[in-house]
Amino acid sequence: MVGTPIGNLEDITLRALRVLREVDLIAAEDSRTIRRLLTSYHIRTPVKSYHEQGEARKGRAIVRQLKEGKDVALVSEAGTPGISDPGYELIQLCLSEGIEPVVVPGPSVVVAALSVSGLPTDRFAFEGFLPRKRSERLRALKGLRQERRTLVFFESPRRLRATLEDMLGVFGDRKAALAREMTKVFEEVRRGSVGELLAWTKEETIMGEVTLLVHGDAGGKAGVEGLRDRIEFLLERCRLGERDVVRLIHEESGIPRKSVYRALLDYKGTRG
Repeated sequence: MVGTPIGNLEDITLRALRVLREVDLIAAEDSRTIRRLLTSYHIRTPVKSYHEQGEARKGRAIVRQLKEGKDVALVSEAGTPGISDPGYELIQLCLSEGIEPVVVPGPSVVVAALSVSGLPTDRFAFEGFLPRKRSERLRALKGLRQERRTLVFFESPRRLRATLEDMLGVFGDRKAALAREMTKVFEEVRRGSVGELLAWTKEETIMGEVTLLVHGDAGGKAGVEGLRDRIEFLLERCRLGERDVVRLIHEESGIPRKSVYRALLDYKGTRG
């Protein structure tokens, strides 16, 4: 299992280059991506496409070659194979046949984004992509509401705004960071709060690969204090009544109704 660059081709390791030259075959999630890398370093090892879904036949063929004594390098489209990428099923198949996988570690967008996020890095939880369906996404976020570790997500630019709106409702206005196109030409890191990132997505068109990082739960305090933006949105933009605002936020976030109502009164007080 060979880690490959997540963007900048110079991030490949010397060991990875040696292994890619020496193996008999490279099994790749995206053959076009790996060929660009191989061409850059004048590597002529044969490449075979391997996707996790619907590739059981290819997986068995790879295992047969391994049992014949050949060496195969598994690479994903970018980063470390098996981390939100093809690889898990092939590794399971190898292990069932008594074949021990060897890892050649390399770049990881999760660690890269976390290291520059400005959020706590001593403990974190990688959650991958959230569900596309809103009801399932809200359910997943509610399950993470009391998670104390920094949360790391992958997200599509098309769903980013909706996800941030749901996070604001469930988590409150916590500290957050958004890392886009890591190690590539248009690399960008935005830091602030969930609400500030949401406002940014309304002003600009977000493109490219997105990693979203959110501060862990601070014992419930952040959730209550971060209600202002959600209250303002429901009252002013959605034109909901106070009772409906309290009910909806309570259902979304689990924050007690009395706490939500006090936050609503505080908001109205500041508005005069």
